[in-house]
Amino acid sequence: MIDHAHDLASVQEATERLLTAVAALDNASVARPSRLPGWTVGHILAHLARNADALTNVLDGRLMYVSGEARDADIDRDAPRALDVHLADLRDSDARFRARGAEPADWTRTVELRNGVTDSAARVPFRRWSEVELHHVDLGIGYDLEELPKEFTEREIDFLAERFGGHQDVPSTGLRSDSGRVWTTGGGAPGGPVSVEGTAADLLGWLAGRRDGSALKVTGGTLPALPPL
Repeated sequence: MIDHAHDLASVQEATERLLTAVAALDNASVARPSRLPGWTVGHILAHLARNADALTNVLDGRLMYVSGEARDADIDRDAPRALDVHLADLRDSDARFRARGAEPADWTRTVELRNGVTDSAARVPFRRWSEVELHHVDLGIGYDLEELPKEFTEREIDFLAERFGGHQDVPSTGLRSDSGRVWTTGGGAPGGPVSVEGTAADLLGWLAGRRDGSALKVTGGTLPALPPL
């Protein structure tokens, strides 16, 4: 069962980790390439701030973003800012999101995200937690998939395995981590079942498009090509 209050607390912890790490950078670091193609560190920081506001919009029943073009323009506009401006924006936008999340609400209601995607309001805090954790890794400043909290890693694998479940381009695929946790995904494409084994970090990296899967053990076929997130 999703516990939105627990996930809001986890968002706060993850954001504090991120802010502490980013505060140790300098202004020159903002323009440095991140691990995401075409994005600098500043692009990721700008995206994280605007995403917090966007998810606040979702909880308020408004459009997440006015448009995809407006979202991209806001990120490009804010990316070159000085580090202290990024830090202040991240703190303020996070505070707004968590304050909205702390208000009494019907957490069983359905909310709309981008591109017509819908979800339970109770899952919105976890979606924000995912943004903070994975993009902290994407910054390329010493926080990697192995440093992610175990609970987050396993729940994000749960989420992504569900997302790709039945996908028409992914054959039936079984996942197994070195801790013994198992998942199934895919099933909409011919072939399989394929078995994929590895550390939880490597499984998450492959599912989330952060690693190529070369460290995974694959039997029953080749490693499936996953659609972009």
